[in-house]
Amino acid sequence: MTQKLLSHRHTIYASYIGYIVQAIGNNFAPLLFLTFASSYNLSLDRITLLVTINFMVQLGVDLICAKAIDKIGYRLSMVFAHLFAALGLISMAILPNVLPDPYVGLLCAVVMYAIGGGILEVCVSPIVEASPSDNKEAAMSLLHSFYCWGHVGVVLISTAFFYFFGVDKWPILSLIWALVPLFNLFYFQRVPIESVTGGHEPLALGKLLKQKVFWLLIVLMVCAGASEQGMSQWASAFAEKGLGVSKTVGDLMGPCLFAVFMGTARAIYGNFSEKFPLRITMACSAILCIGCYLLAALADLPVLGLIGCAICGFSVGIFWPGTFSVAALKLPTGGTAMYALLALAGDLGCSSGPTTVGMVANAAGGDLKAGLLVALIFPVMMLIGLLLLKDHKGRNTEE
Repeated sequence: MTQKLLSHRHTIYASYIGYIVQAIGNNFAPLLFLTFASSYNLSLDRITLLVTINFMVQLGVDLICAKAIDKIGYRLSMVFAHLFAALGLISMAILPNVLPDPYVGLLCAVVMYAIGGGILEVCVSPIVEASPSDNKEAAMSLLHSFYCWGHVGVVLISTAFFYFFGVDKWPILSLIWALVPLFNLFYFQRVPIESVTGGHEPLALGKLLKQKVFWLLIVLMVCAGASEQGMSQWASAFAEKGLGVSKTVGDLMGPCLFAVFMGTARAIYGNFSEKFPLRITMACSAILCIGCYLLAALADLPVLGLIGCAICGFSVGIFWPGTFSVAALKLPTGGTAMYALLALAGDLGCSSGPTTVGMVANAAGGDLKAGLLVALIFPVMMLIGLLLLKDHKGRNTEE
């Protein structure tokens, strides 16, 4: 049976679902952290370790993928990605209740879906970039919007499920979520996947590392991740602490609203990208992001701080997919290694942003506004990097 029965349009659709799968893996378990703590008698530091391991495994996978993906191919890589994502969700529902130590079961589940998420992060963007399209920048922006919609969907659907059936039934929901990667595993086997370098020999890693524009792109990816997560991870705290709402309402008004605005920005650019030059749009977004950080950090009224958080989601929406698109334009033969290292840089930013906010806030006696004021450096650096990028032409030859 031939694998290429469907059109490239289905390649894009399968890629959209791929980012939804990643969103499920990253955002479902955090909704259950307090449930895990009470049900399995886990301390908060052990719960925190689940987040750290998830992050560290994805970083390691990003690094390994820089060499491994080209050897085993993108199609087989997508099989492994969805298989590990599904096994992680299935294991989360089963292992904690059958192993002597429930925490070991949770750790195994986290490692498995983190492996799947790491592979997806490296592979999905170049697959879409390589697919025939009239507007690559629009396709990339729409692609990344589906991570946002996946995030929103996980929060809303899970919250509704817990409301109607009870939080104690969460293992059933985990098994239901596992159906998404299982479906997409088979879907990806029936779509065409083109060469990410357009049939040309990919740039050797050593030559890639000599490209000055590549390192500028790395800085942009770090700033993109840090600007996004530096605000997103603390949005719920802003809602709860500033407005005095419950945890559920705080999640819906904080990170969920942030994700809605971020997805909206990506969807808008995806539909109207031909009217907005990418670099200029990203620079304007950086200026808006700076304003949002200032509003959240300096506003006296809590509701204004929450507005700053929400609009910040809109301002950072184009950063991550936009940087991938710029990289594809500047270094078209960068290959898998380039995408893997950019994903690695983005993950480092996703960690450093909220860490900076948290450490500064802790040093300031729990003042989140102080942390956000210091984290303002990330969107400022993003703007500076975009201005420096203007005169770079990028090369695919040796220095």
